[in-house]
Amino acid sequence: MIQQFILMAPAGGAQGGNPLMQILPLVLIVVVFYFFMIRPQVKKAKDQKKYIEALKKGDKILTIGGIYGKIVEMREDQTIIMEVEDGTKMKISKNAVSQEASATLNQNP
Repeated sequence: MIQQFILMAPAGGAQGGNPLMQILPLVLIVVVFYFFMIRPQVKKAKDQKKYIEALKKGDKILTIGGIYGKIVEMREDQTIIMEVEDGTKMKISKNAVSQEASATLNQNP
């Protein structure tokens, strides 16, 4: 049995090996990259979009720039009027709202 296996082996070592075995490591790297890098980023972007669409008047928010405030008015042109601590009102883009800190702000009274 061993002699038959040795006779069937290709001459010259690794040359002439199965092309599938040469491509398999590359395919595995792409699959791992997808599940650990791309898929979580797509999920995070989808959650961020859903959060921004669910914003309403009275929500406490934190902008990406680090400004805390409360939503006073929601406009149709994808902007928000927010009020900061001293009563000053600011017009910001909906996309400038950070989901991470805003969720914890709304939980605390």
